[in-house]
Amino acid sequence: MLTLKASDPGLPEILQRFEQNLADRSELEKRVTEIITSVKDSGDEAIFELTERFDKAKIDASNFRVNKLELVSGKSSLSDEELSNIEKAKSQIEAYHLQNKPENWLTENGDGGMVGERHYPIRAVGLYVPGGNVPLVSSVLMSAVLAKIAGNPRIVVVTPPLPDGSIAPGMLAALEICGVDEIYKVGGAQAIAALAYGTQIIEPVDKVFGPGNAYVLEAKRQVFGQVGVDLLPGPSEIGLLADETANPDWIAADLLAQAEHGSGKERVLFLSSDNELIQKVEQAIEEQLPQRIHSEAIRKVIQEKFVRITYSKPEEAVAVLNQFAPEHLEIQVNEDSIDYYLENITTAGAMLVGHHTPTVLGDFTAGPSHTLPTGGAGRFMSGLRLADFMRRTSVVRYDAKSIQKAAPVVRTFSKLEQLDAHGNSLEIRLES
Repeated sequence: MLTLKASDPGLPEILQRFEQNLADRSELEKRVTEIITSVKDSGDEAIFELTERFDKAKIDASNFRVNKLELVSGKSSLSDEELSNIEKAKSQIEAYHLQNKPENWLTENGDGGMVGERHYPIRAVGLYVPGGNVPLVSSVLMSAVLAKIAGNPRIVVVTPPLPDGSIAPGMLAALEICGVDEIYKVGGAQAIAALAYGTQIIEPVDKVFGPGNAYVLEAKRQVFGQVGVDLLPGPSEIGLLADETANPDWIAADLLAQAEHGSGKERVLFLSSDNELIQKVEQAIEEQLPQRIHSEAIRKVIQEKFVRITYSKPEEAVAVLNQFAPEHLEIQVNEDSIDYYLENITTAGAMLVGHHTPTVLGDFTAGPSHTLPTGGAGRFMSGLRLADFMRRTSVVRYDAKSIQKAAPVVRTFSKLEQLDAHGNSLEIRLES
């Protein structure tokens, strides 16, 4: 654990190092390039070989695509209560994202011409869902539900199989509930390559979504341009701001939860103006940690990627958090202070507000997608939303009267930019 003061002049530089993975990326880039090239050259044959090498699963053309029987079987293996809760989460995610569905519009501009926007669903989207031994069932809902609302005509899911070639029942159940039926048993960089360039079995898509490990993120980086990508979300991170009104046991539980994801590179930032609270949280972490299933992995994060920051003035905490731009930000402070922080902290991926709002609610059921910017990207990017599954087209429509009003402006810019053909394309209409 590292303890710092918000007033320390060297803090910005320390935080920058904390955010970045300073390891040499050249080897990762090289290996991912080799995987992508292999898939481009050999298609499904490369996919099957890479899946056996990395996931220890034997996949071929006969079982590469998940069939209807597997989906139905996965769903039937869950209890009624489990299915009901997946349905509830799905309905809340739908309700949230329907609130910000883009609307087409048309209005008259100063020339009398008509201008506006139209929104269209992207024709084919690929959803990467981390699977294998840690099947992220909630990640199915956080992307597939949005794709369904957007009306994407083709929705493709790729997820790594277990060593026996199967997909976890919870994952299959969620896919069946969401109505997705084009699913392939492939993960890693090879899955991203397949979505971008296609294979003999998988047709390429137009945009790729979803979180993943370092190989997945590097593959998304390399195929961007061939296809669109949503974000490059890396290891999970949390910023937690608390004052003397917070419960140290609750804080400890929340910090441990976000250190649990398993990569060992998760980042935990805890800010408080109360030194006594910090000590109590440290004690609560030590008491709770042995009880957690993934205690060994969590302890590594707590030891290596946990920074405690003390501050004396609210504006100091705001400055730190706006620089860190946490993926998740929990605000556990006095009710009278909440509005100040909501107004002034402007870079968080998601804000979990109040003592009774742990990040897990946003992870699983509250409504917003849990695919959020990490590594400081919240300074310029936002979390996944419905508009990301659509594309916008501007619309312009003039008539003979409105182009006359536009002519002086067109003439000016054509002259200044020395583009007489541009000007002529309007003048020839005025002459007739």
